[in-house]
Amino acid sequence: ASVIQGIPRINEVSSHFEDLMRELLNKTSGLTCDFPKTSQGRLQRSGYLDLELIDQESHRVYYLDPKLYAIGSRDSSFRTFYFEPKIATNKVRENAVHFIVGFEHEKPAADRHWKFTRWDLVDLSHFQVKLKAEFQGSNRDMYRPEAIVATSVK
Repeated sequence: ASVIQGIPRINEVSSHFEDLMRELLNKTSGLTCDFPKTSQGRLQRSGYLDLELIDQESHRVYYLDPKLYAIGSRDSSFRTFYFEPKIATNKVRENAVHFIVGFEHEKPAADRHWKFTRWDLVDLSHFQVKLKAEFQGSNRDMYRPEAIVATSVK
């Protein structure tokens, strides 16, 4: 049985899909697949993107990001893609083709077995994203002594 069958939460299954895809793609002649490194050369598994695939002959780079989703949620408007271009953690470092590899799953049965029902390879060059500009700050930023105009503390 697959190692994922004993995992209770689908979020914990994703890294196993990444590992398996990497292993299978590396067995394909002419391709190398690895986890991309940040701009600082560090391996970071979290965040967009998950796999970097290179065609050895053409040196073309493909970025792959596996996504697992429940049956019935395909048309959901909840955010499922997120990318924040921070210099320190950015793994997008090449001019590459970006793909999402979506895997649909049923809700696990009482025996906790996951069943995957379909897959899709999505070309992100046709993906229209929404930009969420936000102002944000910490409590330290907000509660500066010079900013407090009244308080209950004496």
